[in-house]
Amino acid sequence: MKIAISSPGPDLAAPVDPRFGRASGFLLVDAESGDTEYVNNEQNLNLAQGAGIQSAMNVAKAGAQAVITGHVGPKAYAALSKGNIGVYLREGGTAAEALDAYKRGELPVTNGPDKQGHW
Repeated sequence: MKIAISSPGPDLAAPVDPRFGRASGFLLVDAESGDTEYVNNEQNLNLAQGAGIQSAMNVAKAGAQAVITGHVGPKAYAALSKGNIGVYLREGGTAAEALDAYKRGELPVTNGPDKQGHW
């Protein structure tokens, strides 16, 4: 299973980005092997609209089945849900800490967006 963690950096020591759609990138982690890969998301940073949807498409194309991020807006949440990608919210800390919390079952799956769009 691949997990996408919104993050400005390419390794597990990087912080969790509080934004999903306008995150600099996503650290993809294979939960079984621990292998990581970084997916750049900079093309969506300055979009007037649709950053969440485009970011959801990026993580889906990369094969993610779950997303860990600080916050998620309504359009991004809808796009991720449509792709059967679980959304888990984690504010603060590093990608490694977020991943550990996910593996321990401390991050419940989110049942909806926690932010309005365009924030």
